[in-house]
Parts: sequence; C-alpha cells; structure tokens
Amino acid sequence: MITLHTWATPNGHKISIALEELGLEYAVRKVDLRREEQFAPDFVAVSPNNKIPAIVDEDGPDGTPIALFESGAILIYLAEKAGRLLPAEPRPRYETLQWLMFQMASIGPMLGQAHHFLRFAPDIVPYAIDRYSKEAARLYKVLDTRLAERDWLAGAEYSIADIATFPWIRRHEWQGIDLARHPNVKRWFDTVAARPAVQRGLEVPQ
Repeated sequence: MITLHTWATPNGHKISIALEELGLEYAVRKVDLRREEQFAPDFVAVSPNNKIPAIVDEDGPDGTPIALFESGAILIYLAEKAGRLLPAEPRPRYETLQWLMFQMASIGPMLGQAHHFLRFAPDIVPYAIDRYSKEAARLYKVLDTRLAERDWLAGAEYSIADIATFPWIRRHEWQGIDLARHPNVKRWFDTVAARPAVQRGLEVPQ
C-alpha cells in the first residue's frame, strides 16, 4: 500500500493523477498547508524539505518500505513500479525525462512565482509581476511550439511529463495567460483534462 501525503496544489495533483492513471492502490493523508502541518515532525520524517507531495510505499523495491519526496522523483518511481508512463527504450525514455525536468526546473518554479505575485502577494510589485508574467508567456510559447506537431510532450505517448505539466497549466488564468493564444497547448490541455483518471486525481484530497 502506498500512502500519499498531499494537499490540493499543482504538485500534489501530479501524484494523485499518476496514481489514478497507473491504477496503484493508495491511501491519502492530508497535509493542511494552511495549518502549517508540513512542519509537523512526523511529516518532516517523510519529507525533510517540508513540502508536499511525499509518499511512503510499504512494498518498496527490495520488499521494505521506502519514503520519497520531490514530485519528479515520485513520478519516476511510480512509473517504474507500474511499468507504464515512462518508456523503457532509451531514446523515448530520455525524451520523457527531459520534459519532466523542464517542468520541474522551469514550468513549476516560474509559474509558481507568477501565481504568487499576480494573486497572493500582499503588495503589488511591478518588477516581479513584469518579470514572471513575461517568463510565463515565454514558457507557454515553448510548450506551444513543442506541441505543434505531436500529441504529447514527450512524443508519441502520454507520459509522466504530461502528468507533471498539466496541473500547472490548469492554473493558466492565475498566471495571466489566455490559452486561446496558445492553440496547441489548449488542444493538449483539453485532451488531458478529459481523461477520467485525471478527473479523479484532481479530486484528491477530498
């Protein structure tokens, strides 16, 4: 059994969507960020960086429990455990990992800053708003170009790269982005959003 420590954020939804897509049995433990439960000692023991998501798999690779934090590492682990959503062949595998890392290094951090300064910051900071709005627009252009001649980010198959990216694009309005200006991203987004496992994953935690 896998225990998912999570909250309703883009990073949290990556893992619940993956678990639903892979059909892996799991239980949910809510980590209420509003109450700062991410700093509780029992959670820190699982996620030393005080961040969700994290998992504990009682049936780890060697038959003993394993705890993992960082959503990218968790996605790779789950895909390898189930034997799906991450190609085994070297070339498509590295292509998938490349776009997963693009999400981890660029999409998440930059769109997260756009979220913060456009929606949550207590003061208006024009420099920050301009910086992160421009970077968000640039990243959407990268995605739109990538998706111009393919259905999925990593090429021929739906993968953990798509799962990692989708929850952040779901918040496009928070980032000041009009998806109509990025038609390839919109087509991809609508296709991913229609998947039943994605819809179930977005309901976690209830």
